[in-house]
Amino acid sequence: MSAALDTLLHNAAVWRGSEHSRAESESIPSGFDAFDNVLGGWPLGALIELIPRREGIGELSLLLPALARLSKDERWIALINPPYIPYAPALFHAGIDLAKIVVIRAPGTADVLWSMEQALRSGTCSAVLGWPAAMTEQAIRRLQLATETGRVLGAYFTQPGAVPRPSPVPYRLQIAGSIDDIRIEVLKRRGGSLTSPLNMGPVSRSRPASRP
Repeated sequence: MSAALDTLLHNAAVWRGSEHSRAESESIPSGFDAFDNVLGGWPLGALIELIPRREGIGELSLLLPALARLSKDERWIALINPPYIPYAPALFHAGIDLAKIVVIRAPGTADVLWSMEQALRSGTCSAVLGWPAAMTEQAIRRLQLATETGRVLGAYFTQPGAVPRPSPVPYRLQIAGSIDDIRIEVLKRRGGSLTSPLNMGPVSRSRPASRP
């Protein structure tokens, strides 16, 4: 092995597929010990795919403690095409500054993806959550690059019950159980997936009031 290659491989910023990154990655506490002990919190600058087994099992509630922390920032929290009107009292009860929430409606999938990309790389958002109807590999790569550029919490929700397919997204979490006993299966993360699900227990109810 050449001296130059040996030096490169010992660089903390180099990630090997068989191990966790040794580089200090930026993250924000999730508010759930089981999650933080394994994943170190929600990663910033790495796109996250959230796959709910079915609708209304607490998928958004998992993010509320992190969003409450981020809402103390001067930047916006962008919700792009959520399937329901966000229920303001539940967000307020979770400690989120409602003045930092912006809801963006986009007429089609291409518009949703464009809005997500612009919000992620803008520098004006601390978190961007999207609900696209479909996702392509090219779109994921563009959104991942935008998330890295903005160094924000970037995540998108798949359609409930969607079957996971091969994807370049860095983090894939499948959400199962119920709002009173929620479980997360880590299908993909930097450093390898987990063989056992994370038992999160009950989460705060944040179910929106009605469809837009």
